[in-house]
Amino acid sequence: MEDAEVIIRLEGRVGRITLNRPQALHALTTNMCREMIAALSAWRDDPAVELVLLDHTGERGFCAGGDIRSLAESARGDGLANHEFFFTEYRLDHLLFHYPKPKVAIMDGVVMGGGVGIARPCRFRVGTERTTFAMPETGIGLFPDVGGSWYLSRMPDHIGTWLALTGARLKAADCELVGMITDYVESADLPELKDRIIKDPAAVETLLTEFEAEAGRPPIAGHQDEIARAFAGDSVEGIVAALEALGSDWAREQLAIIATKSPLSTKIALRQMREGARAHAFAEVMTMEYRIAHRLAVSHDFLEGVRAVILDKDNKPRWDPPTLKAASEAMVDAIFAPLASNLEWSPLP
Repeated sequence: MEDAEVIIRLEGRVGRITLNRPQALHALTTNMCREMIAALSAWRDDPAVELVLLDHTGERGFCAGGDIRSLAESARGDGLANHEFFFTEYRLDHLLFHYPKPKVAIMDGVVMGGGVGIARPCRFRVGTERTTFAMPETGIGLFPDVGGSWYLSRMPDHIGTWLALTGARLKAADCELVGMITDYVESADLPELKDRIIKDPAAVETLLTEFEAEAGRPPIAGHQDEIARAFAGDSVEGIVAALEALGSDWAREQLAIIATKSPLSTKIALRQMREGARAHAFAEVMTMEYRIAHRLAVSHDFLEGVRAVILDKDNKPRWDPPTLKAASEAMVDAIFAPLASNLEWSPLP
């Protein structure tokens, strides 16, 4: 079991899922998603399971996302493994979103991409002083998926749009402000907290109150008005113009960050936020995101982003198209267009 990518077991009345790829910051693979789906499906109607606990081995982080290196390798070939990964991952995310039993995610350390997809649907989301949340996908030619269209678009004051376009990283206090975590606990107290939840899962809310610590003042509160004004627009060009008009040091920093991202990805991310805010069901955004993933995960910008950020680490991606002006609305429309009926995403039966 210790060698498994994900450790799944029953402990008392708790179904426990522990991510176990510490060398890769627990990046998700298709097999990991399948194993979690199988366990959650088996526990859903099992009266012996009262609560589900999601955590991880090691101290570096909860989950850094999908296995980007494997995805890039598939993209250089026929891309079929990429399609299979996203199809399966989104089924897991949808299953968790509608799961009927209480779920606790211990979000200690890095929580990005696919890690957000499995943690955010949990009723109780525990952050620590080591928690770092981000959706940095526009920097590698992708987009904030795994339900980002739903979760980010519902954050206050267009903070989710800011996060989607810039990939900004939030610590625990900011995560509380935007609803990414529900409880803050010092990392040193996690072993005892988890032990006591396992011993008495019915007392989870009382226990979280007992272990609750103070996360401090959220830094982005000082920029909330600027975010609300600048990121309300319906075009990336409009957001850039609004930031230029603000003229503050913070606004100039955001402009510099956006300028490094894939122009096409930023336009896709903004469309996502607006479409996601109007969606009535989580399955709607999963269908939309799978259409985007099906195309972007085999695209030039994805391979170029991985090369520049992860492989060569020169941080000098050559995006195509290279500018916001060149990234036309027709290109964005094509990314969002329906797939052939036999290729569309669907939830678990």
